[in-house]
Amino acid sequence: MRRIGIAVVLVIGVTVTPLAVKAQQTRKMPRIGVLAVGIPTMYAARYEAFRQGLRELGYIEGQTIVIEYRYAEGKSERLAELAAELVRLNVDVIVASSAPETGAVKRATTSIPIVFGLHGDPVGTGHVASLAKPGGNITGMATMAPDLSGKRLELLQEAFPKIVRVAVLWNPANPAKAEDWRETQGAARALGLTLQTAGVRGSDDFASAFAAMTTQRPDAFLTLDDPLILQSRTSVVAFATKQRLPVIYPQREYTDAGGLMSYGPSISDMFRRAATYVDKILKGARPADLPVEQPTKFELVINLKTAKALGLTIPPSLLGRADQVIE
Repeated sequence: MRRIGIAVVLVIGVTVTPLAVKAQQTRKMPRIGVLAVGIPTMYAARYEAFRQGLRELGYIEGQTIVIEYRYAEGKSERLAELAAELVRLNVDVIVASSAPETGAVKRATTSIPIVFGLHGDPVGTGHVASLAKPGGNITGMATMAPDLSGKRLELLQEAFPKIVRVAVLWNPANPAKAEDWRETQGAARALGLTLQTAGVRGSDDFASAFAAMTTQRPDAFLTLDDPLILQSRTSVVAFATKQRLPVIYPQREYTDAGGLMSYGPSISDMFRRAATYVDKILKGARPADLPVEQPTKFELVINLKTAKALGLTIPPSLLGRADQVIE
């Protein structure tokens, strides 16, 4: 009888073990959709930071989680189509890179949770009800963009006290930039500066914007944070260099590309923190109950090599406050 009992246990064990393994293998892995308006290389650093944030929380792409990337390749008109594609895939969460992508996904679904990696004005655009209580199916990281544009003007004036006229390169078609532009105008009045608008709504508009700045000849210019302008940063930096104009940019990607100065939140840090939203949502949290976070880490980067090439002198007081000086 003892031998029979042992045999029965062994048979049951052999029978149950493959079933358990099969159940584990067929268990659905969470699937994340990622939507970006630009080209893949433009987002390499931020999405690596996002994956790093996921790894810190125990998620490994391709092993414990699937990420579906969709890039509009600089064609904003494709965002609606790509957002709809992610919705059809029935992903668990959609990560929208910024405001334009958030708007496209918001129009495509009211049920799938949406996390924006950076957003200049989520309340003003109506994407969330408030920072503390987003409501709906959207939450994420806000960049404080309107406040930061005033700070960039202050830094530009501190570096070059004689400037009077400042051109602003921005995208009026980006709904998150309306408040940013108003705040920039208010900051300029407080600092005694005159602004010249240089709007770009698509890649074909840069030539005319550059021509206008060449004719009007500002003393300096700044760019507002926008995916379209970031994607064209090489051309923007080349124009500033050719015209020998002092410029301050919203992200360090510009200074890495040869731009003079940049000041803004650490985008990589924001996307790493965006992974915590995905984790909480996958564990059952509702976006409506997850407050929108704001940056905690800011970077002032100065490209001293570019300054010397342009014959510009950066005050030692400003250099001393820089988080990084490129020499």
